[in-house]
Amino acid sequence: MLDLHSHILPGVDDGAPDIEASIAMARTAAADGIRVMVATPHISFEYPLDPREVGPRVGELNLALVRREVPLAILPGGEIALTRITALDDEELRMVSLGAGQYLLVETPYAGEAGFLEDVLFDLDLRGFRTILAHPERCVMFENDRDRLARLVERGVLCSVNAGSIAGQFGRRVRDFTVHLFREGLVHNVSSDAHDDEIRRAELSWAFEKLDAELPGIAEQAEWFVQTAPSAIVAGARLPPAPEPPTPRRAWMRMRRSA
Repeated sequence: MLDLHSHILPGVDDGAPDIEASIAMARTAAADGIRVMVATPHISFEYPLDPREVGPRVGELNLALVRREVPLAILPGGEIALTRITALDDEELRMVSLGAGQYLLVETPYAGEAGFLEDVLFDLDLRGFRTILAHPERCVMFENDRDRLARLVERGVLCSVNAGSIAGQFGRRVRDFTVHLFREGLVHNVSSDAHDDEIRRAELSWAFEKLDAELPGIAEQAEWFVQTAPSAIVAGARLPPAPEPPTPRRAWMRMRRSA
């Protein structure tokens, strides 16, 4: 599996505080079957990490993992705040793109309307970048205006949801919205958004196991969300066709009763 969103770089944001925490997170990821992880530290005014530092820090972490014999490779990336994007030039944005491609992971705000969102994303498109929204399922403005997110996807914006959201880690409301996104075909990747090795761990498998009871068949589609799609993204390629959204459990039961 390939984990597209994590805060495994030590000492740069609210993720791993030190190298030992990074190693612990990496061991958990490897044990879950994750073989590649993109380090996506916050690139914001709250965490003013210089994009030029990401590559060297990723190199240092990879070296530490090799020395500890942890079978996990780290790729560079970043989770970019909407408010900082316009302050970064094209070269800096390429330094925090996901892997070797032109995809940028943009942090979706948790609160507020962000009326400038479409303008920022359109500007990125004009500059030659493609956009992936991080954890849109936790965004109140999208939950309140679901058509707004659908319109963005129609324009080519992708959505990466958190494994924890699928599993109910952020509450029932977020989980219900996540299920809605899967039903509508608005999910293009599932990632851990791991911050530590205790609560927000670097694991992906558990999410699909929990969701399969409500969306029968989603576990069989997991490979597309955690391997096929993210592999295309880090390579800078277009996504292959997505699987058909599974039938919700209630509808499936009604179909059985009417048969």
